[in-house]
Amino acid sequence: MARAATPALAALVKAGVPHEVVTFEHDPRERSFGGEAVHALTARGIAPEQIFKTLVIAVPRGLAVAILPVPERLSLKAAAAALGAAKASMAEPAAAERATGYVLGAVSPFGQRKALPTVVDAGALAWDRVYCSAGRRGWDLGVSPQDLIRLTAAVTAGIRA
Repeated sequence: MARAATPALAALVKAGVPHEVVTFEHDPRERSFGGEAVHALTARGIAPEQIFKTLVIAVPRGLAVAILPVPERLSLKAAAAALGAAKASMAEPAAAERATGYVLGAVSPFGQRKALPTVVDAGALAWDRVYCSAGRRGWDLGVSPQDLIRLTAAVTAGIRA
C-alpha cells in the first residue's frame, strides 16, 4: 500500500533520517489520541515510555513545543525553564493547529509549518528509538532520539510533572 507523505515524513526523507512508520486503526470518536498509539504500539512490543507526545505550549515569546512520554504529565514550569521562559501554559488549540499545520491528536515534531522552540524530555535518550506522531491520526513514526533532537533543534531537560 503506498502511503501519502505527511510533512513530517517528507522532512525526515529530505534530511535522510532513517525512520519507521507504524500505522494503526484510528477511531474518529476517540478523544485520547495518545491512548490509541500506546495500545497499538505496545501490542507490537514497544514500551509505553518509548511513545512520545508533542504538546504545543504558550510562552511569553510565542509558542513552543514540549515532547515527552505519553504516560507522563508535563511540568509547564520545567518546560518554561528549559526554554528560558518565565512561565508557560498550554496553547490554545486553534493557535497550535495554525502554527504547526497539524490537527490536534496528530501534531508531529517534524515538518511543522513554523519551526518552534522545542524541548524534549531527557528520558528520550534512554532509548535507541522513540515513537511520535507522523502527522496523521493513526500514524506514528520511530526515530532515534538524537535525530529527533537534531532535526527539531531541541534542548533536552527533565520536563515531567
